[in-house]
Amino acid sequence: MSRQDMLSKVKTLIGLDDDSQDTLLSVIIDTTDQALCFKLQEDTVPTELSYIEQEVSIRRFNRIKNEGMASYTQEGESITFNSNDFDDFLDDINEWRRRHNKDVKALGNVSFINPYWGG
Repeated sequence: MSRQDMLSKVKTLIGLDDDSQDTLLSVIIDTTDQALCFKLQEDTVPTELSYIEQEVSIRRFNRIKNEGMASYTQEGESITFNSNDFDDFLDDINEWRRRHNKDVKALGNVSFINPYWGG
């Protein structure tokens, strides 16, 4: 997905209809893209995972000026942020990595040899 398409979708989802936040959103999208590419061990975010880039970008935008806050409570309202924006998507990321043989948890293949087999 192009940067402009991603920017347009993110703006629509957060309800922005002007260009006043484009610079900030572009930086957030670029940073999110870099982090996701690193996690995937890819140069670009695959199309099927672009929703992760979109969702994490929105979360980061909504958290501006509250970065690093783990919990906030005031007059019955409570806000808590994940320590890692990608935590909710780890299963999807790991599944994509498994399907594309990029599973870092695998240490290789094991073969067992039967010493009693006569073939």
